[in-house]
Amino acid sequence: MFAISRYRRLILWVFLGLAIVSVFFATRLRFSFDFEQFFPIGDPDLEVFREFTKNFETDDNFLLIALRREEGAFEQQFLQKVHDFSLACRDLPYVKQVQSLTMLGYPIKTPFAVTSTPIIHLDQPERYAADRARLLKDERFVRNLISADGKTLVIYLKIEDAIDLPKAKTIMAALEKTIKPFQFPEKHYLGRPYFQQEMVRLQQREIITATLVSAVLVAMVMYMVFRRIWGTIVAVISLGLGLLLFVGFLGAFVRELNALAALYPVLVLIIGTSDIVHIMSKYNDELHKGRDRDTAMWNTIRDVGLATLMTALTTALGFASLVTNRMGPIKDFGLNAAAGVMIAYFTVILFTATLLTWFRPEQIAQPEREYGFWKKLLEWVLAFTKRRQTAILIGAVLVAAVCIWGISMITTNYDIRSNLPNNSAITNDFTFFEKELAGFRPMEFAIFAQGGRRIDDLEVLREMDKIEKKLRQAPFVNAVYSHTAVYKSINQMMQQNRAEAYKLPDSPERFAEYRRLVSRIPQASDKVLVSKDGTKARITSRLHDLGADRVKAYGDGLERWIQANIDPKIIKVKRTGTGLIMDKNAAYVRINLLTGLGLSVGLISLVIAVVLRSFPLMLVFLLPNLIPLLVTGALLGFWGVELDAGISIVFSVVFGIAVDDTIHFLAKFKLERSRGRSVEEALRTTLLETGKALILTTIFLFFGFLVLLFSQHPTSVVIGVLTSLTLFAGMITELTLAPVLVRVLVKE
Repeated sequence: MFAISRYRRLILWVFLGLAIVSVFFATRLRFSFDFEQFFPIGDPDLEVFREFTKNFETDDNFLLIALRREEGAFEQQFLQKVHDFSLACRDLPYVKQVQSLTMLGYPIKTPFAVTSTPIIHLDQPERYAADRARLLKDERFVRNLISADGKTLVIYLKIEDAIDLPKAKTIMAALEKTIKPFQFPEKHYLGRPYFQQEMVRLQQREIITATLVSAVLVAMVMYMVFRRIWGTIVAVISLGLGLLLFVGFLGAFVRELNALAALYPVLVLIIGTSDIVHIMSKYNDELHKGRDRDTAMWNTIRDVGLATLMTALTTALGFASLVTNRMGPIKDFGLNAAAGVMIAYFTVILFTATLLTWFRPEQIAQPEREYGFWKKLLEWVLAFTKRRQTAILIGAVLVAAVCIWGISMITTNYDIRSNLPNNSAITNDFTFFEKELAGFRPMEFAIFAQGGRRIDDLEVLREMDKIEKKLRQAPFVNAVYSHTAVYKSINQMMQQNRAEAYKLPDSPERFAEYRRLVSRIPQASDKVLVSKDGTKARITSRLHDLGADRVKAYGDGLERWIQANIDPKIIKVKRTGTGLIMDKNAAYVRINLLTGLGLSVGLISLVIAVVLRSFPLMLVFLLPNLIPLLVTGALLGFWGVELDAGISIVFSVVFGIAVDDTIHFLAKFKLERSRGRSVEEALRTTLLETGKALILTTIFLFFGFLVLLFSQHPTSVVIGVLTSLTLFAGMITELTLAPVLVRVLVKE
């Protein structure tokens, strides 16, 4: 017999060394948040978008600063502060251009040259009313640089393309330092650097909160269950070590942590707790049988170690199946979570087992009266499943039917707002821009001139203008802009800047005159809207955050309208932009879910079939674990929760964890059968020895995942609630349906 006590000092020294190395690598953890992370890998529209950004720029290279005065923006002191602040923004790092209404002017043609008159006459308050009235009729500026109620002015900062997190932090720090002396009554931010900084801050807060709350919860529940202070201390130290080793692994081998990183500490602590419960429960059983510490631990590792290894492998496989997902963060989450599961397993099986043998039985073993309570409870469960066998089978079928009905109600109309943290500045700012201004969600169109034409040809611009007018008909589309604005502005200038003159010229002769004028005004040739070769252009717009499905429906309808109304011999049109690419995930999320889950179920079932060498036992494994998955889907449907890429991982999480107890159940049953016991005898022994651990691990998992209720991230909250409820449903099916299936499917 192997005596673990002989090697426990060596094992502890090895883990101490690993802990020191992990502390070093933990300091090298890096975080990131980019919308590009959520682009579906391999999508053809993604390639179009990347080619589009080569010709132009990305559609998120901006930072908007909204400055609001409830009494109205047209007050001289406020306007002067806005102007001075706009000028100061030119000195911010990585800022290439600054625009605000206090800096812009309307062009005026004189006999000698083209000059301009201020849009807002800062030094002439008597003209404010006329300036305001004119601005609020100008489609170029309303909801872009001024709100429709005239109370908010927006400063537009054009920044470098694809800035990373360090640059984003630099910009935001410089901005906060610059804006502070002006003491504006109300300010709001929107844009890439702000999103990057705030979402990474959220990730870091979430990880710290989840770790602390999980640790406290684990300690409390472990003590309530085992009622031994030293057993609780061993469990907490082991879990803390496992988490430290995992963090060290992430620091050493993972380049950056993404938006799902907050789930890592919960998963590692909770799954590690499950392993500890099985080890400690079996060790308790052996101690209650009068075994010495070495014998009790050897029997524990022999009987539970293999089953625990199988559960770790199958859970890791469940997470690793996410590698089929088209989204980078989901793939990374699956692989990293799989590594975390295995790290937690080896820490428990070696470090925890070693540490337990250092304590006397009375310091670890559960009180005898509580040990007897579990025996009575599980005897009752066994008798119940025998008496109500038919009712349990019918109930399972009815539950499955109701769940399928709920699953049919699932939609993928998720929006950006639902993925932002609750009660946070970034969410309030996002909501403000949605309500008062143009919003955030971009919709872009790539325009390709055909038949040797150029973008500056009148017939090309007229076709583009048709699309712009169609876009403006939708009440949720704002900030429509393209190269046509150059010629519309000149036409307006030529007609005393009358608002109704903001349109393309009617005659080719007048257009030709305007084109000659454009060629002499370098600033009018906007290379952001027209490619260098003059054959490609973009139409840019912003939408309200309608949800992926509604935006897709609108976009599909718009594309049908373009096919019917735009001459393909003059221009070809391709819808693109970050909004479209991100929304493509709605189309892939169901496919990714089914592919990943199917792979997970198939691989784990194959492993069970090979290890247990029994097709009936594979069915006993599969059926009780499919019902919790159906419950998850049904809850999504009945609650009206939109299925997005983040929430879709719940299914892999649930299946990967739920199978653990089934594997322990089947492994023990197989072992008892090999010892010559009858089906009923083997079933009774199995339930009595694994049932307590099954219930305890479910309690841990239930409350453990409810830790995510403390999260500010709505997706994490949904994942926590769904996982907790579904694992509880899994415990019910495991205790009731599994014994019935054993009696039905396994022959003597």
